[in-house]
Amino acid sequence: MRAVLLKEFGGPLVLDEIDEPAAGRGQVLVKVAASGVNPLDTKIRAGRADHARNRLPGVLGLDLAGVVAEIGPEVTGFAPGDEVYGLTGGVGDLQGSLAEYAAVDARLLARKPDSLSLREAAALPLSVITAWEALVDRAHVSAGHRVLIHGGAGGVGRVAVQISRAIGAEVFATGSSGSLEAIRRLGATPIDYTTTQVEDYVAEHTGGEGFDVVFDTVGGATLDLSFTAVRTHTGHVVSALGWGTHSLAPLSFRGAGYSGVFTLLPMLTGRGREHHGEILREAAVLADAGALKPLLDHRRFALASVVDAHALVEHGTATGKVVIDVGE
Repeated sequence: MRAVLLKEFGGPLVLDEIDEPAAGRGQVLVKVAASGVNPLDTKIRAGRADHARNRLPGVLGLDLAGVVAEIGPEVTGFAPGDEVYGLTGGVGDLQGSLAEYAAVDARLLARKPDSLSLREAAALPLSVITAWEALVDRAHVSAGHRVLIHGGAGGVGRVAVQISRAIGAEVFATGSSGSLEAIRRLGATPIDYTTTQVEDYVAEHTGGEGFDVVFDTVGGATLDLSFTAVRTHTGHVVSALGWGTHSLAPLSFRGAGYSGVFTLLPMLTGRGREHHGEILREAAVLADAGALKPLLDHRRFALASVVDAHALVEHGTATGKVVIDVGE
């Protein structure tokens, strides 16, 4: 089968022929239709993602959507012909989605939403699982909560806004001036972080009490700001980029809580993978109810043009999620 290989970190991505895998115990063989491209994919390729260990030479590609070709022993709940999606590979010893076929752990898969195309479904897994683990599993967002999402127009941020609104929260999201209208269209109150100080928007939108939940998708100084924006006593900050050195004093003085999300952990350790499938099934329900919709960049890429797709993501000029049409 055709696959895009990375032989050394920082080296080129090469379109080559490799052996087609077979579905082993607990696995599903998927004929890959589409592969979503995340900023993390480009960092893995460049060797700038030590937390996303990858054994080379290997096939990259985290997000996958495709059609079940065969099922291995001890697999239930799937049948050949099912359209599925998942966060299935591209780290550790798991083959990624930049190949015509992938044998993946069935626990990481779910049937794709009926209302979405395979291309649209491929845009969701990493973003959905990250946002769900942050908002639902860690912060326990509930109806009526005031939720602040940093980076509301980004891949994870857009999904986080939609999940929070589906739960019934009142949602606010930070962005630059060029992204404020996109945030508003998602149903969140936009906040221009370049012109508004944290104490000012906390005062304006919460009466100075702070937000019930603050979700940081940006990291660095934004996480530090999150500690000053959260509600006293009952507030919760959660971050998908919580590494680095940070002072916890502002958070401690508020008596608030903090959690970190490491979405790749079940893939790297093998533990907890079934929860990824559970999240994707819940997300499919939201999508089919009209509460979750990905935004795709209009440009089309195939396996032969993966390099161009990665460049678009790295340069930050995409107008939505970049998706590679693997089946073309």
